[in-house]
Amino acid sequence: MLLRKVSSAAAVLLASTVAVLAGDCTPKVADSELIKPGVLVMSTNPTLPPLQYVDSAGELKGMRVELGTEIAKRLCLTPEYVRIEFSAMIPGLSAGRWDMINTGIFFTEERAGMMQMIPYEDQAISVSVASGNEAVKTKEDLAGLRIGVEIGGFEETKTRLLDEELKAAGKEGLVIQTFDNFALAYQALRAGQVDGVVSIDAVAKEYDARGDFRRAVSGLYPAPVAFAMKSPALADAVSEVLKEMKADGSLAALFDSYGVPMPETDYSVKGPGR
Repeated sequence: MLLRKVSSAAAVLLASTVAVLAGDCTPKVADSELIKPGVLVMSTNPTLPPLQYVDSAGELKGMRVELGTEIAKRLCLTPEYVRIEFSAMIPGLSAGRWDMINTGIFFTEERAGMMQMIPYEDQAISVSVASGNEAVKTKEDLAGLRIGVEIGGFEETKTRLLDEELKAAGKEGLVIQTFDNFALAYQALRAGQVDGVVSIDAVAKEYDARGDFRRAVSGLYPAPVAFAMKSPALADAVSEVLKEMKADGSLAALFDSYGVPMPETDYSVKGPGR
């Protein structure tokens, strides 16, 4: 794992948490809006270092985990994470299995028609290849290659769009192989079972910096990443926390410690009835 500038961000978050706990820490979200009283249950798919992953001790780590934990604390709630594949997250939210999807779900208008969403991060699509593969430099170089991607997400949708674009340009399309999660897709790349893996920029950049895989193509199909919730009241409360964290500088410190740019957004809620 790369060394990160975590000390300053951690100090800001710790100071803010101490300030909250020292005061009147009455939960800012009613029990009726939560799966468990006093608890913020969040789903995550921890296969995306450095944003969300499991370390060698089996602990959840990453920028989004830190952010979700800080949001819970500022709401005077106890953070709890459910590790689950992405394909189960939206159905699980609808069924009341968790309060919030905290896995870097890409924002789309279609999704905002089904649930409350708060765009808070900007990401784009990258393609990783084997470290020794210098042949792939542009998306056109992907024609005819076997490409792995996590099933059911924005990345799969855009991989299929890229396949269509290549074919429309008279080139050979992609051979797309889907996996339950990104960890399995990258394992397949390491084993030579696929020629490339589509993931998000921050993840492909991390693997490149580690020397594991080369980030051959990046910056494709940029889009906002969001938190997703079923409860409008919870969404409003989370929105206020994000605005508060932006104002006190702790959000910028956290993003900076992971090398993630701050987006141009007002952290407003988008969803049914908005």
